[in-house]
Amino acid sequence: MSVNRWLAGAGLMVLAAAAGGCGAGTTPDASGTPAPTGAPTSTAAPAETSTSPSAPAATATPAVLSGTRQVTIVRVDAFESGVSLSDEGRLTEAVDDSGRQLFVPTPLDGGLYLIKAYYGRSHGSGPGEAVCWQVRNPRNTQPLSVEGAACKQDEPGQQFEITTTGGGDTPTFQISNRGALLRGSAQHGLILEELGDAPPADSFRLVDNGPAPAGG
Repeated sequence: MSVNRWLAGAGLMVLAAAAGGCGAGTTPDASGTPAPTGAPTSTAAPAETSTSPSAPAATATPAVLSGTRQVTIVRVDAFESGVSLSDEGRLTEAVDDSGRQLFVPTPLDGGLYLIKAYYGRSHGSGPGEAVCWQVRNPRNTQPLSVEGAACKQDEPGQQFEITTTGGGDTPTFQISNRGALLRGSAQHGLILEELGDAPPADSFRLVDNGPAPAGG
């Protein structure tokens, strides 16, 4: 073998080795330019989904407490009688249509109500001017009662709380003023007493009787 052929063969071996070394780390792309291999593959992070807790559903005010409806009020345990503000001015229960027997609970601030009283259709001369429930304290051994008075929304004795005690098609309510609850007494009729001094308070039904008188 001549020296020239040996040099030529050695040159081919060197070129082959160099080509093999380059091929191990690169891969040609579409343009023919070698691209590095073995690079880490980037994976997009999954999008975060924020779950906000749903807001609690607002409790709707019953229509009979909206101030736009007039109602009759019936004590759940009463027998064939309804609440009436008598012509003598005291809140009582009547089996006939005497007195003012239509009421409009009118919302005030803080969940309190004025309870306005009107005459019914049988009165003949319209509902009359509104008269409001007001607590009467006899300041003796007699219990608190409710009487009629000129409506004054800033009078504490006229600011009643009306709370739901039962659901269904005809909800029931308790009526109170500064912790004293309205209830029936065999001896005194309708009175107000604190729950700690009396049996469990009575519940009442507020029965819708149409739109409140115009002008409130």
